[in-house]
Amino acid sequence: MRTRTRSLSRTRGRTRTRTLLHGLLLGLLLGGAGLLPATAARAADNGTWGVFPTPAAGAAMTDRAYFFHQGAAGSTLSDSVTIVNSSDKELTFQVFATDAVNTPAGGAFALLPVDTKPKDVGAWVALAPETASTVTVPAKGRKDIPFAVKVPADATPGDHVGGIVALGTAVEGVQQEGKVQVGVKRSVGARLYFRVPGPVTAGLSVEDVRVTRSAPLLPWVRNARATVSYALVNRGNVVVEPKVAVSAEGLFGREVLDRPARELKLSLLPGQRIELTEPWPDAPQSDWVTVKVTAGAAAHPDLVSEAGTDFIAVPWPAVSLLLVLAGAGATVWVLRRRRRAAGEQHHPVPDLARTP
Repeated sequence: MRTRTRSLSRTRGRTRTRTLLHGLLLGLLLGGAGLLPATAARAADNGTWGVFPTPAAGAAMTDRAYFFHQGAAGSTLSDSVTIVNSSDKELTFQVFATDAVNTPAGGAFALLPVDTKPKDVGAWVALAPETASTVTVPAKGRKDIPFAVKVPADATPGDHVGGIVALGTAVEGVQQEGKVQVGVKRSVGARLYFRVPGPVTAGLSVEDVRVTRSAPLLPWVRNARATVSYALVNRGNVVVEPKVAVSAEGLFGREVLDRPARELKLSLLPGQRIELTEPWPDAPQSDWVTVKVTAGAAAHPDLVSEAGTDFIAVPWPAVSLLLVLAGAGATVWVLRRRRRAAGEQHHPVPDLARTP
């Protein structure tokens, strides 16, 4: 996983740097994102350093993409994480374990920042005592750090996902903005998937389907555009890799949109909710439309959820223009009638039936 974290430093006599880790350490990790190891393991690497499961004795490279473990509640498992320094100078890191989440918008895999206390598998990891401060890795060298996963006695069955992160202590790219200096700290993390045996349930829910539209001023001069927004919620206790189909029907069942199910290429973690959007560049301009979003998962054929919404496609700008023109025409007609009536009052027609 690669991330960039903003840090600020203010000049007051002497310059001091204060790291601000806002929100999440966002980072898309390389390789597959399911609970089965990727066939071609690739370490999480930012080009300067990498973090990955320690290779077997005598092996230069690991055959594991991430950490995959299973252990009963109350058990303890041991493993080791390796930090490789590819640069020409020694590097110093803050190494920590944390929990994983999905980013609310888009569902990317993310690890919580160092200043957020983990509550799940990240709290179960006990790193070697040497990580209590910082860890230094020599140039073109590596550092193996043992750790143990101590599963609580009351751990719930299912998947628990986190990661082990190496956060560089150096602030890079510092720029002066008035009295404030802005820089970044980079981090790389290796995912940790841990399953506690017991009853497992795959759960996936489609919620809050809605449609927003934008139409041209004059209908059918160019296409109307729409965006279908929806939420996916993992209500089970295992990771799912969702696939989504989007369809829409107009009046009398006329098909106006049909997008077959496709893999979203993301892992939806247990208990997570994400917001997604589907662009619709050629949406109807005049119709009563029913939109339906259907979600499932290839690994769980019986897992299906769908939700939908209705909307009326009306070319409101054109309708508004017609109403304005109609209103203007009615106003002109009324004014003419009034003027004609006023003219008749000022010039009464003589009564020719009376004789003097």
